[in-house]
Amino acid sequence: MDVKGVGALVTGGGSGMGAATARALAAAGARVGVIDLSRETAEAVANEIGGLGLACDVSDAATAEAVVKKASAAHGPCRLLVNCAGIAPAKRIVGRDGPMDLADFETVIRVNLIGSFNMLRLAAAEMTAAEPLNAEGERGVILSTSSVAATEGQVGQVAYAASKAGINGLNAPAARELGRFGIRVLSIAPGLIGTPLLLNMPEEVQENLAQQPIFPKRFGKPEEFADLVLHIAGNPMLNMETIRFDGGLRMA
Repeated sequence: MDVKGVGALVTGGGSGMGAATARALAAAGARVGVIDLSRETAEAVANEIGGLGLACDVSDAATAEAVVKKASAAHGPCRLLVNCAGIAPAKRIVGRDGPMDLADFETVIRVNLIGSFNMLRLAAAEMTAAEPLNAEGERGVILSTSSVAATEGQVGQVAYAASKAGINGLNAPAARELGRFGIRVLSIAPGLIGTPLLLNMPEEVQENLAQQPIFPKRFGKPEEFADLVLHIAGNPMLNMETIRFDGGLRMA
């Protein structure tokens, strides 16, 4: 799919990999809706790239429906959805104060997994109703952000790992269901990426973590994630997969 001139939505677009993806898509000619929980950061990135800034809790059905409609009115139907919105609080199943509060687990699942599906269903509805973009009948691409934690989650990551495993689990049934409409569904599983979460850690911690990938011995760059998004969008044979983006990292 050629992204030039098409409507694209990027959740978590106010920072990190989402912001880098929004910038890359805009540079490639896409008409980008930047979605973030923070209106300020969404609008800041949108103003920078000539897009549309939209404040939204992706796990809320009504709010998500409203922003998708607003983006569609401005840019045409969504043809590319990139789900980057997510949270990663660490908490043990049984800690010093007893068992994990069930609400903590629910919150992560709601934002990361339900939020991603919420946006997937709304984008898919727009894509299925739109005209094909090319002779092959392609109508759109839905791409969600997973994590290597989906299969190699560490202590304290039970909620996060479960949410990302759920995202991976969406690929096959969603791709099978939507394939007849010319819609591809995939996820990217990043490893250690140089976002503010990691870059604000003590330098010695960063140096230790950066040695864990096989090669290169560094954090991945948000811009490299964005490059992969563009490649996936443009390569019609990529479908129903979770693509690791981690430099060969295998978590201990």
